[in-house]
This record gives sequence, structure tokens and C-alpha cells, in this order.
Amino acid sequence: MKKTSLKDIANKLGVSITLVSMVLNNQGDEKGISIKTQKRVKELAKKLNYKPNQIARSLRLGSSKTIGLIIADISNVFYSEIAKSIEKLASAEGYNIIFMNSEEDPTKEKAMISFLLDRGVDGLILSTSFKGRDEIRELRDTNIPFVLVDRYIPGVKTNYVLVDNYQGAFDMTEHLLSLNLSKIAIFSVSPMHLTTMKQRIEGCKAALRKHGYPVSNKLIKEIPHKKISETMKPLLKDLILDENIQAIFFLNNKLATAGLELINSFNLRIPQDISIVSFDDIDLFKFSCPTITAVNQPKAEIGKRAFEILLNHIQNKDTVLEKQQVILPVDLIIRNSCGNSLKKILNKA
Repeated sequence: MKKTSLKDIANKLGVSITLVSMVLNNQGDEKGISIKTQKRVKELAKKLNYKPNQIARSLRLGSSKTIGLIIADISNVFYSEIAKSIEKLASAEGYNIIFMNSEEDPTKEKAMISFLLDRGVDGLILSTSFKGRDEIRELRDTNIPFVLVDRYIPGVKTNYVLVDNYQGAFDMTEHLLSLNLSKIAIFSVSPMHLTTMKQRIEGCKAALRKHGYPVSNKLIKEIPHKKISETMKPLLKDLILDENIQAIFFLNNKLATAGLELINSFNLRIPQDISIVSFDDIDLFKFSCPTITAVNQPKAEIGKRAFEILLNHIQNKDTVLEKQQVILPVDLIIRNSCGNSLKKILNKA
């Protein structure tokens, strides 16, 4: 079916295309168009199911009321919660969101950015998977407002909202050490160039050094994000059998979830045989048996701050605004999955 155009409406009413455009853009009163004519235009547009060309409208009005959101892994609860927060706030401000999932693929992400820019979005929020600085510099040079979430690119000044990954990992490692659990395996996820993973590993290492424990690179394992369970299984078994590890620190919730399943398949008991903790808390960890000690990231607040920064830059796009770098604190949620945590909880009761 042929899409109705302004010309179709104008021809049927015997008026100009300009007049129809002004009426449908709510400029009829200021342009002196009679109420009767405005009513005829709007009624016919409705009858013919007229839909404006959004790209042309965006160019004309200078705003599409649309924001692009590129998420690294939409299957990860962490990102879906951030996306939920952003969508809710955007909707309240009259903005639509175009969601895209890059799957940690820089080539795919670059194509998505081009697509969104071609669609005339007013701004972007993205958890970038880029390794170098060039792609983000190119995006910055387009002058479109954007905010990075969860990750940033060192050496490129941009808006970003992160959590204190270093301190969260440091505090969690200190917690394990306080329970006399010093032989700690660390499971990270690729790509390892991400600042998120780097900062968490550095936090773990710093806590070990502070308390006089050696840092063994043999106990730090990188898992490809698309093959978590199958890659982790032999590594986990070797660490438990050959290295006699006491605890495992999974550096994101997807690693921890896969690790839990594997440990159960080995018929090991948590925390009697092995202690485990996770960076990033999810609902599953509150209800599993035992419950899982985790670093809690303020997901809704990450989304809120990112959207507020972006909206401010969109609304003041003709003004040079200072870039904002926000680092939010995290919380250590002590549960029953490591050492004498249960005893500590009961003693506090």
C-alpha cells in the first residue's frame, strides 16, 4: 500500500503542501490558518493514516527525540537493568530508545554507530567494546552527544558513568583474606582490554600485596564471553585439583553463574569445599543455596546518571559543556558462600 504523503492530502483538499505541513506541525494558529481548514487537514490526515517521515522531520526540527543505546551484552542482567532504567527516564522526557546489542564486537559496534547517526538520533549511550582511541575520537568529532557506561577509553576525554571497579575488587579480596582464604583464583572475561576487567584485576592484586601474599598469574584465568562454560570447565577442575585453591573470585555475574553450575556438577560443597564470590550482584545470588557474597553495582543509578548527562548535552548542544566523569561507589553484600561468613552474619544478629 502506497504511503500517504503531504502532497496527497494537499491535492485532495485543493490547498498547498506548505499549508498542510504547517497544520500538521501545529503552526496553523501562528500562520493565520482558519480553524475550519485546520480541522479539515487533520481529519483527512487521520482518515488516510498519514505518518510523517521521521528522518525528514528530524532534519526540519533539529531533533528526532530518539536516543541510541548500544549494549555490549543484552543477555547480561547488569546491562538489561541499566537499559531498563534509561528507557524509563527517556520515556518520561518524551524520547524513544533504539536498543542495539554489539555482542562485544567492535566491528559490529562501529556499524551500529553509523546506522544510528544516519537515523538522526539526538544522542548515544554505549558500553563500548573498542580497544583503541580512534573510534571514540571519530565519534566525538561528529559533535553528537554521547555517554559511555561501564567502560571508558583512557586518553580520550568523554562523558562516562562507571563504578569503582578497583575498590570493589580490593574490598572483596580483603574480605576473603580476612577469612584466611588466601589462595584465590580469579576468573575474568574477554576482551581483556576492557577497563572494567583491568581495574578489577588490579584491585585484587593490590589487596593481596597489601597483606603480604604473592600474586600468581597462574591463578588468573581469562574466559571468552561467548564460550564461558566449556572454557571454564577444564580450567576450574585443574585449579581445584592441582593448585588447591580455597576461593574463586568471578569478576562478573555470568562467570559466577556458570561457575556455580560447574561446581555443583563436581559435587563440591560451597563454602565447605570451595568458597566463591562474584563482582556484580543479581537476584539469583539472593536465593541460591547457599546465598552468594557479591559486589553490588548500582545499576539503576548508572542508567539514571548516564541519561541525565546525555539529556543535558542534548538540550544544550549549542553550548560547550564540560565532559562529566562519574564514578559511583559499590557495596559489598556479605552472604554465605565463603569461609566463615555465616558465622560472622550470625554474630552480628
